[in-house]
Amino acid sequence: MSLRIVCLVALTLAATGPAAAVEVLTGTLKTAAERGEIVIGYRDSAIPFSFVEGKGADGSPRVVGYAIDLCSEIADDLQKAVGRPLKVRYEPVTAESRIQAVASGKVDLECGSTTANAERRKQVAFSPVDFISATKLLVRKGSPISSYRDLGGRTIVVTAGTTNDRILRDLLARLKIDAQVVTAPDHAGSFAMVKAGKADAFATDDILLYGLIASDAADGSSYTVLPDKLSYEPYGIVFRRDDPEMTALVANTFTRLAETRELRWIYERWFLKRLPNGERLDVRMSDDLRVSFQLMGLDAGE
Repeated sequence: MSLRIVCLVALTLAATGPAAAVEVLTGTLKTAAERGEIVIGYRDSAIPFSFVEGKGADGSPRVVGYAIDLCSEIADDLQKAVGRPLKVRYEPVTAESRIQAVASGKVDLECGSTTANAERRKQVAFSPVDFISATKLLVRKGSPISSYRDLGGRTIVVTAGTTNDRILRDLLARLKIDAQVVTAPDHAGSFAMVKAGKADAFATDDILLYGLIASDAADGSSYTVLPDKLSYEPYGIVFRRDDPEMTALVANTFTRLAETRELRWIYERWFLKRLPNGERLDVRMSDDLRVSFQLMGLDAGE
């Protein structure tokens, strides 16, 4: 569905009124219009993509981050497409529950740090790539582990439900490295296991490791991320598959943000400027991501 068709749908809805409008819609747009709300699935410690920073005026968690900003733009366009204002409700999800939460309709968008791969595309759909990461290892500075080849006899923690779990286990099996792999329910819990000495290393996407280090003002400087790249992880916003209207709307949102350069500005806000705690990640846009944004209409050159 082109941008022109989306605009025509919005004009039709405005002319027919709310009750008749719902009959014109399909998929996620229809569901959101009937409920009167858009449900965004968020992660509480996927810094800087989706995390909780204090509480709002009503006492609910204040959810912020790069992916949250992108989802807010999608939500704005969805409201325009259905021709009426909708409430935006945030629903927490975990690495293990996020895909099923979208597929089952519990949430309309999952806005975090989710890798778009072939296996997951059998269950859900993804937006254009919004970040490219790689699996790496976090260890305490001074650790005897300087590479994945030093993991023999060690304990490595991964967050349950992540692609990093399978990647690490496959790597250890292929190289015949005898190491123990344990899991934690979320990234904060995985990091806590290394801090408590219950694990020697934490394997997850490098940008999330940098975010955890930056968010730990008291002890973050005691940890380092090893340079070995163990995987390629392209991220995207997750929504329900087999939904042509929603697919077109999400693609059009990214095109709009790319053409107006807002996509780059949103990136810089979370990866180059100060985070809410005052720390900086200083992660410049990768060449691969720059090309991806260029293909959507953005000249991301310096």
